[in-house]
Amino acid sequence: MDTSDIRKNLKIVLDGSPYAIVDHQFVKPGKGQAFTRTKLKNMITGAVLEKTFKSGEKLEKADISERQMQYLYPEGEMYVFMDTGTYEQIHLAKDVLEDTPDYLLDGMMVDVLFWGEKPIGCTPPTFVELEVVETEPGFKGDTTSNVGKPATLATGKEISVPLFVNQGDVLKVDTRTGTYVERVKK
Repeated sequence: MDTSDIRKNLKIVLDGSPYAIVDHQFVKPGKGQAFTRTKLKNMITGAVLEKTFKSGEKLEKADISERQMQYLYPEGEMYVFMDTGTYEQIHLAKDVLEDTPDYLLDGMMVDVLFWGEKPIGCTPPTFVELEVVETEPGFKGDTTSNVGKPATLATGKEISVPLFVNQGDVLKVDTRTGTYVERVKK
């Protein structure tokens, strides 16, 4: 691949590790050679670094694949996933998953990222439905203000919700931002 192929979320190999391009900017100075300034995230460690590529420089595309797997259960600091076709189980460490465990429910289908044969991450569905297990009682009639209150979900994640949300309600949560979307009708 060439530097002209650089775009957001492109996966490349740098120093033997897979990186995802988080941000990029093409720069053509008045004098000298054009270059692309990038911000890269290591897909294994999560470390972010900035790197500049000169125009025409060659990049190696990372061999990243996704497999849909079922989340089974936590096991100490590890989380167990199963391929529903082969019944093969894999274990992923909490630090590899980052904030994904905040949205995992037993039996949920997720996309597990593989670099070659090594599992390096997990992407939960964009929206998940989680039950509120603890929150303060709502105030009747207070629907005009855009004020929120804390609520603890079934997975232990705490988010800000509108005042009308009660304990036992099922909420739709955006896993990309960790925010309340709507209350789900039962």
